[in-house]
This record gives sequence, C-alpha cells and structure tokens, in this order.
Amino acid sequence: MWEKDININEIREIRTKTTAYVGVGAIEKFNDIAKEMSDKGLDSVLIMTGRGAYKKTGAWDVVEKALKDNNIKYVLYDRITPNPEHKDVDEAVVMAKEINAKAVIGIGGGSPIDAAKFAAILLEYPDNKAADLCKFTLIPNKAVPVVAINLTHGTGTEVDRFAVVSIPEEELKPAIAYDCIYPIYAIDDPGLMTSLSEFQTMSVSVDAVNHVFEAATSIVANPLSILLAKETVRLVHDYLPKALKDGSDLEARYYLAYASMIAGTSFDNGLLHFTHALEHPLSAVKTDLTHGYGLGILLPAVVRQVFDAKKETILEVFAPIFGDKKDINAEEAANLVREWLHSIGLTQTLKDEGFTEADLDKLTDLTFTTPSLDGLLACAPVEASREVVRKIYEESL
Repeated sequence: MWEKDININEIREIRTKTTAYVGVGAIEKFNDIAKEMSDKGLDSVLIMTGRGAYKKTGAWDVVEKALKDNNIKYVLYDRITPNPEHKDVDEAVVMAKEINAKAVIGIGGGSPIDAAKFAAILLEYPDNKAADLCKFTLIPNKAVPVVAINLTHGTGTEVDRFAVVSIPEEELKPAIAYDCIYPIYAIDDPGLMTSLSEFQTMSVSVDAVNHVFEAATSIVANPLSILLAKETVRLVHDYLPKALKDGSDLEARYYLAYASMIAGTSFDNGLLHFTHALEHPLSAVKTDLTHGYGLGILLPAVVRQVFDAKKETILEVFAPIFGDKKDINAEEAANLVREWLHSIGLTQTLKDEGFTEADLDKLTDLTFTTPSLDGLLACAPVEASREVVRKIYEESL
C-alpha cells in the first residue's frame, strides 16, 4: 500500500480549514506557531488540558519553552476531565480574563480541545457562560484563535468545527458546531500518543470508525465523506491491532492519527446521526463512560437499523471488516461488526456498564430533548422515531 512510500519522521502539512502538522516530531512545529502568534500580537494565551498527559507525553516541555522564548504570557488550566463540564470552562475563562488572553491552546484528546473551543468563544462574549452555548441561548459568530495539540487518535476535533461540553447536573451533553472554532493550527504527533493505554487506544479509534460510518451514511453524505470513510476504516482495521500489540509502534500510531484526522474531515462534511445522538445521553447520565466505548456498544444495533437504506455504501466502507462477504443482510452485517469489535477488545454491553431496561425510556427521552441532538437525528438515513431509538438502546443492552 501507499503507506510504505511515506516517511513518518517527515512532518507534513495538511490543509483542511485547519492547517495540521502530521508526523513524528510535529510538536516541534509549535515553535513556529508561537513565533507567528507573537508576531500577530497574540501575546497572552489560555492553555486548557487534562491533569497529567500534557506533561507525561513531553508536549508541555516544548510548548512552555516556545511560549517563554516568544514572550507569550499564559495561564494554565489543567483540570479538564473526560466528558468536560461547563463549570470547568467557566473557571478557565475567568483565569484567562485576568491576563487578557487573546488565544486558547488545547492540549490533549477531544475533551481539552473541545473545552478550549468553548473558552475561545466565551472570551469574545464575556457576559456569557458555557451553559449558554450548551443551551443555544448564545449563537456565536466569533471566537479568539484556537491551537490544538492532539494527544489521541480518535476525535478529529483538531481539524473540525465541533465541540462537546456537558451539564451533568441536568444530564445534558449537547454538541455545538460553528465555523469560528476551527483551530487555526493542529499538531498530530504520533510520538505524543505512545503512552495511551490499550483501552484508550481502542476506544479513540472506535470513535473514528463511528465518525465515518455516520458521515458516509447520513442523508447529507457527499463523495468526500464517503471516500474518507473508506480509507479511515481500512487504516484502523490494519493498524489498530498493531498499536494494541505494541503501543510504542510509531508507524501504527501515525496512521491511526491520520485516520482520525481524515475522519474528522469526513464528518465535518457528512455530519453524524444515530450512534452519536444516542451515545451523548449515555455519557451524560454516566459521566465515567468513555465516549468511544459507548459508541462501539451502540454500533452493531445502528448498523442493523440503517443497513438496508445504505447497503452499498456500508458494504464499501466496511469492506475490510466484512472481508469477502458481499451478499449479507442487516443481521449478518451487525454480527460482523460486533465480531470485529470483540476482536479489538470491545466486548461490553450497556448492561455491563450499569444500564437496565428501566433506563430505556429515560435515555430515549434525553435523545429527543437534549439540545442539538435533534439535528443529528434529522441526518439519519431512516426515520429516527422513538421506536427506532428505543430499539437501538434495547438491542445494545
């Protein structure tokens, strides 16, 4: 395959609406980014990250030095958790205002980068809170610049216009999407991803597969979203087992990071539908549920529901998973997807995660009442009725 002609140690610039730097050692490009920020007067920044990975990976050593070398003041908020919460964003913004932050840098996986996007908006709307964005009482058209330093290979948020922040006390986990929060720069350095655990490695890559399955089968899918979907699934199918076997395999991490990035571009074009609309209530109710893992639990049931409506596309996109099986029905397709998920270590059900049949109506209600999820359901290739949504949850128990 073409991968053998690529030198993973050469940093390549890939342009979507974001300029992304991909390759082993790409973190060093932050020196150039910091200089450009300083030259443009972006001399104070808010940094949003989790509790430890930004240091453990070595990313912080490069970032801190580059900021100091270019006389850029910063304030560090390192308390972002998986499924980031609105109150954390608000706390970070208060700190950012104290130094008049003019840009936001997100270091981490989807959670810190998504939180950074929220903060970037709120710095332009100082009288608003993160909950206003979550509830769509604020519809922004501007944000301060965002730089995304990616430490996982799953969300694609480093190159797209989406962000998710939760209001856990109301069991709400909506998604926003605005052009003003495309990061200006993104860094995808496989060398920063080798410390991911097997569970994290699997979960984030399953997230990428779900992104492209939905983007390729939505009612607004386009040729680009489908093309990128096919390549994403092929790369994850080929390289995820290698990364699970040897977490330090830089070639595997490189192609999983690239797959995640193009998956982000795929759903930036084709949008999402059932699995994301239904997973958000799951991790809003149980905030310790890993997003990608929740998506994987739902995926076989979603495949079953939409297979007949998008059979040819699904057969092409999931060809690496289906193998030489061409004449299959919805039930067989769902079972093949489930077998693949089991092969990479995703064997749980919703029941294993603590959900019961008594939760089905509540989850279904949240799917239809959480702000923004109606937009995802509207993109589904079959009618997103309450009956269909409840059936997906039920089959995932």
